Amino acid sequence: MPSLLADRMAALGTETAFEVLAKAKALERQGKEIIHLEIGEPDFDTPENIKKAAVKALYSGYTHYVPAAGIPELREAIAEYISKTRNIPVSPEEVVVTPGAKPIMFFAILACVNSGEEVLYPNPGFPIYESMINFVGAKPIPIPLKEENDFRLDHEYVKEKITKKTKMIILNSPENPTGGILTREDLKVVADCIANRDDVIVLSDEIYSRIIYEGVHESIASLPGMKEKTIILDGFSKTYAMTGWRLGYGVMRKELAEKIAQLMVNSNSCTCAFVQMAGVEALKGPQDSVNRMVAEFRKRREIIVEGLNKINGITCKKPKGAFYVFPNITGTGIGSKELSDYLLKEAGVAVLPGTSFGKYGEGYLRISFANSVENIKRALERIDKALKNKR
Repeated sequence: MPSLLADRMAALGTETAFEVLAKAKALERQGKEIIHLEIGEPDFDTPENIKKAAVKALYSGYTHYVPAAGIPELREAIAEYISKTRNIPVSPEEVVVTPGAKPIMFFAILACVNSGEEVLYPNPGFPIYESMINFVGAKPIPIPLKEENDFRLDHEYVKEKITKKTKMIILNSPENPTGGILTREDLKVVADCIANRDDVIVLSDEIYSRIIYEGVHESIASLPGMKEKTIILDGFSKTYAMTGWRLGYGVMRKELAEKIAQLMVNSNSCTCAFVQMAGVEALKGPQDSVNRMVAEFRKRREIIVEGLNKINGITCKKPKGAFYVFPNITGTGIGSKELSDYLLKEAGVAVLPGTSFGKYGEGYLRISFANSVENIKRALERIDKALKNKR
């Protein structure tokens, strides 16, 4: 019997986080208590001022179609915010608002990369990068992020892998899943490699740019000559605990923004109007909630790193950004997938295998510390006990 699906669907991947969440929820329905450290979203509520702005917008008539690239108020607010934080001039015409930041990833690869061209991407890294590269028929070229290098770029490796076939380079800092950050030196290596190339674009995923514990956020778009070669991906989900609101954006040169807006017309029409007005308030309103959230994450980071390093067979570097740890579990003698499955079933702790983020994630787990201090401590105790029982 012939398949109803197009051949390209076989190349499409997924996010294991949602699969593990579904397994965890199934166990909960059976009466098992699960501590959720698998999903990548803040456990804080959306700030009150943002929710009130959305309600006000609803009652003010923001319930209809709006421009595909976003309402002028939000595009202006984003342009002002990026100009200030990245120290580059940005106009509203260079901003495209999307329902979540992930569509920028999807649209950028779809719009810029041809079948057979090469795309460099971080590995371990967000799984949708590789999924979309494969989906458009391009060739994924992984950039291994190694623990011994603080999960940063290997400069010589990157220089070697950027070839005449390279069309896009994907960067992510702070990084999911490792919590590593790229330095200005790292970014300069990439910038220098494509300084004389007008046929290469950088997709810079900066969704965790406000969640940093050490150092400062560096954007490749801020380097000389790189603004025109860069698509900045950012959004509201992580910084303002707005994952369910689905609000993100891309910043790119005007002619590319027009093409990305065309893809919006052909797919989503536009992003929810009243949600966009909430986004204006998020950027222009008080930032106290963001500062409090990051301070709390910093406290949890200390607790989870210290606790993991006390467990026999596990070592864990301290992440410099985001809200994940990426502990090395090779000392347990158990593979990533096997251990994550075991911890879910036997310890009631949901985590992700490092292999969910690519082949270079083997030997690691991704553990989110977007949960309460109490639950993090309980999870650490359960992991320790489960590993002792398995030996």
